[in-house]
Order: sequence, then C-alpha cells, then structure tokens
Amino acid sequence: MFFNEKTKFSSGKSVVHYYYSFSLCRTTSQKKQMSNISSVSEFLLLAFADTRELQLLHFGLFLGIYLAALLGNGLILTAVACDHRLHTPMYFFLLNLALLDLGSISTTLPKAMANALWDTRTISYQGCAAQVFFFLFFISAEYFTLTVMSYDRYAAICKPLHYGSLVGSRACAQMAAAAWGSGFLNAVLHTATTFSLPLCQGNAVDQFFCEIPQILKLSCSDAYLREVGALVFTLSLVFLSFIYIDLSYVQIFRAVLRMPSEQGRHKLFSMCLPHLAVVSLFVSTAMFAYLKPPSISSPSLDLVFAFLYSVVPPAVNPLIYSMRNQELRNALRKLLS
Repeated sequence: MFFNEKTKFSSGKSVVHYYYSFSLCRTTSQKKQMSNISSVSEFLLLAFADTRELQLLHFGLFLGIYLAALLGNGLILTAVACDHRLHTPMYFFLLNLALLDLGSISTTLPKAMANALWDTRTISYQGCAAQVFFFLFFISAEYFTLTVMSYDRYAAICKPLHYGSLVGSRACAQMAAAAWGSGFLNAVLHTATTFSLPLCQGNAVDQFFCEIPQILKLSCSDAYLREVGALVFTLSLVFLSFIYIDLSYVQIFRAVLRMPSEQGRHKLFSMCLPHLAVVSLFVSTAMFAYLKPPSISSPSLDLVFAFLYSVVPPAVNPLIYSMRNQELRNALRKLLS
C-alpha cells in the first residue's frame, strides 16, 4: 500500500505530520544528549587507597619525592646561575633541564598530594585541561632538551676543535628556544584536540593526574581517532629523536674508548651512561603508556608506567648530574659553605 501526503489515520493526522513530529522528537533527544555530554564540569582522579592511613602514607611518599626534586633542581639552578665557571653550553642546557624538571613535577604531584591529604578525587574541567597542557609542554620541551644535550656532548667529545663554532652562545640560545617552542606547539596541539572531543563515558580518570590516554577512554565518538593519530605522529618523532641520541652516544663511546687515559674514560662513562639510562626509561615507559593496546591495560600497570615517566626523571636527574660531576659538586659545596 502506498501512502501519499494526504493519507489519513484514524486520528485525522497525515503521515507527513507524524514524520515531522518524529524528526522533531529525535532532534530534541539528540540535543539533550549533546547537552549532557558537554555538561562535564569536573573529573575524578584515581584514588590511591580507601583507608585514611594509606592515603596519608601516599601523601608522605609524594611529599618526600617532591621536596627532593625541588631541592635537587633548585640547587642546580642556583649553582649554575651564581658560579661564573659554570657559564658554559653544557651547564646552560642543564639549567634548562632543571627548570623543565621543576615544571613537570609541579604540574602533577601537588594536586595528587592535595587529593590524598583532603580525601578527595575531583579536579575541575579547566584544571584538567591546564594540567594536560603544562605537563605536555614541560615533558616535550625536556625531551627535546635532552636531545640537544646529547648533541652538545657529541660535539664536545668527538669534535673538540670545532666545538666553539658548533655550540656557540647564539647556537645555544637557538637550540634552547627550539626545544621550548616545540614543547609549546606540541602541548597546544594535543590539548586542543583532546578537549574538543565529546565525553559521554563518565568523568572518572583512572590515573593520579589528567593523562590523555585515560581521557580518550571517556570519548563517545570516532573523533578521538584524530588525537590518536596526533599521538602516534608525536611519538614517532620521539622515537626518531631517541635513535639520534643513541647514535650520538655510540659515537661518543667510540671516541672515549680511544682515549689513553683510563680516568678520563671512567669519568665520561660515569656521566653518559646514567644520562642514557634515564632517557631510555623515559622513552620506553611513555611510549608504552600512550601506545599500549587496551587488552593489556590495567589501573595498577597504568599507574606504574605513569609514575616512571612523569615522576622518576625529574627526581633522579639532579642526582645524576650532580653526583657524577666534579665541577658541579665543587660549585654546590662552595654555595652551601
């Protein structure tokens, strides 16, 4: 049977009338759903423990790590700034690294400590977006700074006669500006893409800070694939930079092994190997956290890897660069005395 626009039901209303009524109801329902999606005003971060004693224990642990990172990086900043003998390219990049370490760990741990101390889990939508932006900004700029530092070590050890022309004051400023600028652009790209997604899977983030993979789990549309693609692109650049760092250190180790002085070889190995170990830890754990398949994802595993790439490097870097560096130790000793 065919119906035309004038076909009537027993109620006296046409099919066209019912069609438009149904379309209007569906549109209203969709608008209501989108309104519910966009009404997320806060997120719930991961709770470390249910009992008050364990919450205070986590607070004390995070506070100790945070104070150690503040003290170590603060001493490096002060020593490099105050001692004119440390006004060289190597220590200039180390100063930048200390600043970025302070920024990255100050973005995540204070909020986690406050939540553990006050027995809460909430973070505002704007606060979560700010945390994502600043964390990506600092860790991206830090990684590019580590790449620049490997180039600086390569030029100093493998090209000593051309070191002044390769890593002059102008080149140092340009490379540092490129590292900070790249971190800023990377943070803007991922923050804008992530927080433009509609969220309809609740507001619980299974991490102690706002992490992009955990926020993508809350998305309810295929638009999240854009952010996944951007993450893959960024991590590909990170992997290429890591290969460059490895190749630089291969050249450094080859040059060091040709040195006649055993003390000189020991000194360089003691400085380069811990640096390479921290970079490897940072890259491997970050890539696993952002690229792991959902089938092997678990809250405890996600927490461990997030802790390893977000908290450990800022706390460990001052120990590596101060305990293994005689000039920096002398400057710190002079500063403290």
